Amino acid sequence: MSQHQILDPKTHADLRIRAEAGGELGDGVSAALAVPAEFRRLACEFPLLFRRDGASGAWTALALLGFEPGENLFLAGTRWDAVCRPLSLAVQPFLIGRAADGAGPSQVHIDMAHPRIAADGEGIRVFDADGTPSPFLEEAIEMLGLLDNGYQASADFFAAVDRYDLLEPFSMDVTLDSGAAHRMVGYNMVNEEALAGLEPGILAELHAAGHLAPLYFAVASLGNLGKLVRRKNRKGHG
Repeated sequence: MSQHQILDPKTHADLRIRAEAGGELGDGVSAALAVPAEFRRLACEFPLLFRRDGASGAWTALALLGFEPGENLFLAGTRWDAVCRPLSLAVQPFLIGRAADGAGPSQVHIDMAHPRIAADGEGIRVFDADGTPSPFLEEAIEMLGLLDNGYQASADFFAAVDRYDLLEPFSMDVTLDSGAAHRMVGYNMVNEEALAGLEPGILAELHAAGHLAPLYFAVASLGNLGKLVRRKNRKGHG
């Protein structure tokens, strides 16, 4: 169970974080939340797909990391075998907190129940001896800001996606060298035909709002699906 606290240099003066990669440290997931603002960076490594919540109707974007629950094919021992990571994983165990009414400035929180919380002097310091944020924390705060801003901006992106019906259901049968088969269902992808058929005025609108580039990056990222299958074959998973 999560245990969120406002990060404070007095309360957390000796706090240390385990920064290495590991399934047991929160990296053992087959998909990670992504925001449109990071599609450019993620598209070089991961397939970018979409899911719609059946109850709320809200869209989320996901960077695909594996084909089975808990499978992250980009883990290589204690490191990531990729040039980048989705921000939603990179910021752990930190998160953005706000007052219950949503008013006031955002705050940096930390989940003290997260497995990245180090014990016995291991890990990287969050605060220096004088109570100032360590370089590690400063980088985490920067990533939190990018993720939060990207999440806030994603509402307009998905409103435009809905307005012009630019996503369509996606499924894929994956057959491995071992003969094992997996079927990917429940995802959506950018409808290339609908995107290509948009009127110039709509394209200009999407471009001006910053929505067009993420759509094209999501399309381009689908080339990583074949790479992900080959990665799974190399790891010998079936």
